[in-house]
Amino acid sequence: MDEPPAFRRILLKLSGEALMGSLDYGTDPKRLTAIAEQVARVHARGVELAIVVGAGNIYRGMEGAAAGMDRATADYMGMLATVLNALALQDALEKQGVHTRVQSAIDIQEVAEPYIRRRAMRHLEKHRVVIFAAGTGNPFFTTDTAAALRAIEVHAEAILMAKNGVEGVYTSDPRTDPDAEFISRITHMEAVSRRLRVMDATALTLCAENGLPIYVFNMDDERNIDRIVSGERVGTLVTT
Repeated sequence: MDEPPAFRRILLKLSGEALMGSLDYGTDPKRLTAIAEQVARVHARGVELAIVVGAGNIYRGMEGAAAGMDRATADYMGMLATVLNALALQDALEKQGVHTRVQSAIDIQEVAEPYIRRRAMRHLEKHRVVIFAAGTGNPFFTTDTAAALRAIEVHAEAILMAKNGVEGVYTSDPRTDPDAEFISRITHMEAVSRRLRVMDATALTLCAENGLPIYVFNMDDERNIDRIVSGERVGTLVTT
């Protein structure tokens, strides 16, 4: 696209399920490559990109083992799973010629840098993609909250919240409720009060308090990230 981007710096939130493709769990190499290509196209337009990725694709395979486990222990397992996804995404991006750094909230220096805010911002300024792994480094907090926190810390102008198979936010789950209605625009606190599945309440409250908009969109359409970055209205806008 020829028009200048509407954002200078964004944070992309990917669910672990976005990496599964048609698999029951795990990572689909073709899906990973497709996501990397989308990110590379936006990056080539001069947009500074940070990414937070979840771990649902790996954690699905661990659900049986985690049943009845102490919540904190299970959460730490999930954090480690996000590191695996971050490394896979880093490899896919670098195959696209995009310089990428993984920063982990848990100290794993052999495979990732420790999360240091100023270093992360410096990487972004040098036009490197930064993938934030291991959530916030604390149990009982989701990767949604990590995405909100990191976006605010690095002064991202928006969060792009990728969904699988749905166009944005609905009044209920459109995959199970044929009467679900699409919502094109909503405030953070309305989403909290109506218990809509945008992000968890902690993440939404953080975004509301800091005036950070969230664009909820369908990741299946490979044009969507580019369209949002160009200033088009795609999916649902969550704003103050």
